[in-house]
Amino acid sequence: QGPVVESGGGLVQAGGSLRLSCATSGSPFSPNPMGWFRQVPGKQRDFIAGITSGGTTNYANSVKGRFTISRDNAKNTIYLQMDSLKPEDTAVYYCNSDLIWYSDVAPPTPTGSWGQGTRVTVSS
Repeated sequence: QGPVVESGGGLVQAGGSLRLSCATSGSPFSPNPMGWFRQVPGKQRDFIAGITSGGTTNYANSVKGRFTISRDNAKNTIYLQMDSLKPEDTAVYYCNSDLIWYSDVAPPTPTGSWGQGTRVTVSS
């Protein structure tokens, strides 16, 4: 997979929504699982959501029911629809282009390219 580019972050009030996008220059219909992670200063980068090429998804408990991951294989792009945002969702969100996928409940391991990140700020 080639480099990834995230977009769609911004400032939103609590309860609002944002949609993040991640595009990679890899081959169309790549079989790699891809996913989203987030990081706040001084803390590790945490898994948020992942998706296989077949559409199987996996979410961290902290976002389950509020965030939805999807992908367009032909465009090699994944999306993260974030609804009911909370101040604790404030972070820099990163996309990874290749995950080691264990199951739909275990956090995958990122092994692919990271983008530059897109900042999400949720005000109370």
